Amino acid sequence: MTNPPAPHSPSSTELDQSAEVLGIGGHLAPETDQQSYRKRMQRRQDVQRQRVEERDKEKGLILVFTGHGKGKTTAALGLALRTLGHGERVAVVQFIKGSWQPGEAKALKVFGDALSWHAFGEGFTWTTQDRERDQQLVSKAWQQALIYLHSNNHKLVVLDEINVAMKLGYLKVEEVLGGITERPPLTHVALTGRGAPKELIEHADLVTEMTLVHHPFKEQGVKAQAGIEF
Repeated sequence: MTNPPAPHSPSSTELDQSAEVLGIGGHLAPETDQQSYRKRMQRRQDVQRQRVEERDKEKGLILVFTGHGKGKTTAALGLALRTLGHGERVAVVQFIKGSWQPGEAKALKVFGDALSWHAFGEGFTWTTQDRERDQQLVSKAWQQALIYLHSNNHKLVVLDEINVAMKLGYLKVEEVLGGITERPPLTHVALTGRGAPKELIEHADLVTEMTLVHHPFKEQGVKAQAGIEF
């Protein structure tokens, strides 16, 4: 006797498509009565539950924040705050930056030894005006970053403005890719800065590009302000 075929289990792609078709509800849904709307949202809930249940992998992620818009460092440090809130350790290594102490560094001191913070830069290239010195500081920052990337003591390593260091030619992309690949399996690494190279983007698990729409400095002559820019 032939056994009946097993019930079809929807693939990840099918589930994603179903979620998109069902939508997120609200006034975007076409139903006009509560009963029909509730049925749609119940189906959406079932689909979302299946999506979450089958996606149960855990791994250390490569997260890239790039683009001309503001918020790249802010996003990475938001991850740092979240990670610290879960009782994990975080290391932040800042490339290029370092000529002033940002508000984040002051605020995050409350986490004590759970946070390691290093700022190796001395400012923008037009401020330092010394390529050799800039190169030395970037190399020093990278060596410090490798210490954290090769250890198993930090859940998240933030490499702030490292994309800019690569763009300026102070670090080779292959060198950075090799360093972040050698980290422990469950260690996350966030890389920020404009001009992320395509090789890094191809290797990343998450890439967010900040798009510039308006900027008060360019459009209104508003200077960098505490709490907003630093």
